[in-house]
Amino acid sequence: MGFDKKHEATSSSNAPPRSVPREDSPLLGNYDDSLSSTPKTFANVFIAIVGAGVLGLPYTFMRTGWVTGFVMIFAVSGLAYRGMMLLIVTRRKLESPLTYSKINSFGDLGFAVCGPIGRLAVDVMIIASQAGFCVGYLIFIGNTLANLFHATPTESPHYLNTSPYIWGLKAKTFYIWSCFPFQLGLNAIPTLTLLAPLSIFADIVDVSAMGVVMVEDVTVFLKNTINVHAFGTFPMFCYGLGVALFSFEGIGMALPLESEARDKKKFGAVLGWAMMIIAAMYGFFGVLGYFAFGENTRDIITANMGKGVLSSMVQLGLCINLFFTFPLMMNPVYEVMERRYWEGRYCLWMRWVLVMVVSLVALFVPNFTDFLSLVGSSTCCILGLVLPSLFHYNAFKNELGKEELMWDLVMIVLGVILGVLGTWFSLVEILFKA
Repeated sequence: MGFDKKHEATSSSNAPPRSVPREDSPLLGNYDDSLSSTPKTFANVFIAIVGAGVLGLPYTFMRTGWVTGFVMIFAVSGLAYRGMMLLIVTRRKLESPLTYSKINSFGDLGFAVCGPIGRLAVDVMIIASQAGFCVGYLIFIGNTLANLFHATPTESPHYLNTSPYIWGLKAKTFYIWSCFPFQLGLNAIPTLTLLAPLSIFADIVDVSAMGVVMVEDVTVFLKNTINVHAFGTFPMFCYGLGVALFSFEGIGMALPLESEARDKKKFGAVLGWAMMIIAAMYGFFGVLGYFAFGENTRDIITANMGKGVLSSMVQLGLCINLFFTFPLMMNPVYEVMERRYWEGRYCLWMRWVLVMVVSLVALFVPNFTDFLSLVGSSTCCILGLVLPSLFHYNAFKNELGKEELMWDLVMIVLGVILGVLGTWFSLVEILFKA
């Protein structure tokens, strides 16, 4: 009856063995089949959560107010932590030799709790969120390269290209289309094992960039007096929640991370400490960026750093990082699509069509952080808050006390309300600026 035995219950039972990273693939793989020590588990959690979304936090704090933004980051961190732990507790409840002997992934858990509709809900959200991350990557690459190599009317003309157009195309559009043929090649690779270490490299680059930006922020802040506001409007609060949820993007990795932890009793504590440290890092990064540049804070904070050698190297490094991370982030989308529609078989044309769709969406979204808010509100709210609480409620509904029942219902209702409002306000921002 288990997922490793029952044909229709597994996410990859139809697929031939392959070494492609999947939805349930650990980022720091244990290739010798050993389990992760506590420090390695912490590193895995850190890698799974920290991503490029952090670069939009200073702009978000400008929109929400720095006090609201700082508190919001810790609140979202707590909610994301509870969502991850609910998935783990629910799996422990359901796994047994007589029912589901192995629940590897979020999708497996959805099937165990709610049947095919549960797996479908998870699959749809994973496709939308992972593809959304990749759209954000292309927006970042296009906007960053356009900012680096092309002058605006108010800037100095000492650039490689003073025109905002290349061959009749806007600079951002040109750079996104320049990535397209190379992404077709990278995303055609049937096994991404050799690219998997880029997940680690990505976080090294992200953390290094954060360090450089924070030093720059402090330097600018000490030289200037900037007016900042502590609180924003309710629409901007909902907008900011979407960005914050996007920044804590590791919900889909909670189950595989716990599976590979050697000391599973300590996993909750390790996850809790990691979430607190990441929240503090995010909070200070957002506050420092906003305090340094005030109302001039750009949607990608690295755009505020000027055109110096160090700044240019950081921005180019981030672009290269995201360029090679793109196929890794798209791989769970391919795994779901190939499992559902091609019996787990490799499908080249489907991959290329999806790369085309992601590229086209990136062309029509002008602002990096606006899109982060849209993805965070429309998908991460459901994945991080609604589905974990719903699965936990369904698995334990005859055993829950009033307090636990209340918390599950609160997270479900809160996730739906914040998802709808955040999606609406994010779309207003995108359409208004388009």
